[in-house]
Amino acid sequence: MTKTANHNLTQGSRHYRQTDRIAAIATASLSPFKDLTFPLNVYAHALLLQEGKAINLHAAQQFSTDLLMTRLPSPPCRILEVGVGLGTTLSLLNQSGYDVHGITPDVQQVAYIQKNLNSSEASVSCHSLQDFKAQPENFDVVLLQESAQSIEPLVIFNKALDLLPLSGDLVIIDAFALKYDEAGMEDLHLLNDLVALAERFGFELVEQVDLSTQAAPTLDYLLQITATHRQRLIKDLALTDEQLTRLDESNRDYHKKYASGHYGYALLHFRKQTVPKWRLQILEKNQAPEMFGLFKKIFHHDMTPTTWQWKYSSNSGREIGIWRNNQLIAHYGGVSRKILFFGQPQTAVQIGDVMVDTSERGTLTRKGPFFLMAATFLERYIGYGKPYLIGFGFPNERAMKVAERLGLYAKAGHMLEFSWSTRSRFPLWGTRLHLIGCGQTDFAATAADQCWQHMAADLQTAIIGVRDWQYLQHRYLDHPNQQYQIMLVRNRFSKYARGILVLRYDPEGCEIVDLIAPLAEIPLLITHARRLAGIHGASRVFCRITENFAAHFSAAGGTKQELDIRIPSNIWSTGPPISSLRDHWWLMSGDTDFR
Repeated sequence: MTKTANHNLTQGSRHYRQTDRIAAIATASLSPFKDLTFPLNVYAHALLLQEGKAINLHAAQQFSTDLLMTRLPSPPCRILEVGVGLGTTLSLLNQSGYDVHGITPDVQQVAYIQKNLNSSEASVSCHSLQDFKAQPENFDVVLLQESAQSIEPLVIFNKALDLLPLSGDLVIIDAFALKYDEAGMEDLHLLNDLVALAERFGFELVEQVDLSTQAAPTLDYLLQITATHRQRLIKDLALTDEQLTRLDESNRDYHKKYASGHYGYALLHFRKQTVPKWRLQILEKNQAPEMFGLFKKIFHHDMTPTTWQWKYSSNSGREIGIWRNNQLIAHYGGVSRKILFFGQPQTAVQIGDVMVDTSERGTLTRKGPFFLMAATFLERYIGYGKPYLIGFGFPNERAMKVAERLGLYAKAGHMLEFSWSTRSRFPLWGTRLHLIGCGQTDFAATAADQCWQHMAADLQTAIIGVRDWQYLQHRYLDHPNQQYQIMLVRNRFSKYARGILVLRYDPEGCEIVDLIAPLAEIPLLITHARRLAGIHGASRVFCRITENFAAHFSAAGGTKQELDIRIPSNIWSTGPPISSLRDHWWLMSGDTDFR
């Protein structure tokens, strides 16, 4: 429930001066709130129609504001209010003698407040918290009342760390998730994760007050007043019936989650106790050169801007970095991947480019940089209610053991390598090959999607990354550095698609990086790969596959060997249990970001 985008709208415990102006304005226009962001405009106007004034929406707002006033330092002190709603708390704090400045990214809210508050009460500017600039330690209190849920928590604590002096107060009053136990993206920050993150930034939790009992009845009231004034709301705010219907559905969903204990409402009072040795931040695009420098230092070769763009920027990537003395010393990246999760579409994240400066590696504890960024990444992004249901990667045994010891990962599988000799160049008469390149989009797309659909039908009890034409094109044809040979295998006369091979040639031989086909066609595709390898003069053919699918490759003969590559799964944040994931992944070299 936020002031600008979700369910609640104003705070305060008394009838402040601007409400009289609102009532007067209402007689001269359809709505003084028409230009405010949806659904803030709906709630404000519905309250005006129902109550004759737009102030407190629910008892929790009244109670939390009263609590806030008793917990603030005595005036004068300087307060930054992040997210100002209709300016109710801003006005109250000014009237109480505080030096308060409010920020909101909504230009219409700024205009509304400046119009309806006295100039002495309207110190407000149009900024997001992330973009707001001020002198270090310029505020005694940073207040977020029903705005925190729409702001990245790493931004909240980084900004509060900069803006507050030691012993400065950070107060967050908002709705939170208390638990997530099913797949799907949720709106609210998990309360326990937020408290854990605060500690990593040097903030002590001074007080936590549960206000859920006061907040929950709000949703019944919202449904009541939007139903009562539905036609006036549509007319006065120029809304559609569909907009209000979706809003009502959202409020009913919130109501259920309050009743089931999934959501709650709380006041969190933090105090800045220390300045941490390491600073966690989301890596922004303009900081990519710092990542390139660390990458070169750790891996001894370059990551080019085009590779970074292909991997992260063009594929909804997420990166967390750790800085020490304004220098990037650690990095943890993740790249979004569409998957079929036992036949159902889901989204996973591939973890990669995990690196810690050699001078900082000695701290492999829950206080060290690797743990701080890994735990934070898992809490923010992976599990129930998060952007990615599950994660995967390809760490070696040593890295895996560190993560297991810290309680972050558990083993979900491991990789094997199969190797075959090459074959003669003579063609297989029942089938023929067609080279897929960038210029055959319509034909290739149809064939690739057909092969993928047949493969997916065979893997309903597995976890596999989607291998449709869109993925094939991005992963292989658009790769900025690597060159791949993509071959369609089809019947010679009927032209029926049997499968697709993705091959990569290097001094080790010809690698089957990927294949897209029904499982029964794997031996045929391997035979074609061996023949192509012979044509190119390669010394051998090899491929890597998760051990649980080894039998399908053993059918083509060859030799098998274990690899020092483990498949990890998140056990730090709540998600599908490791027992349900173990030995179910289909992963090949093409599922990595480095082959």
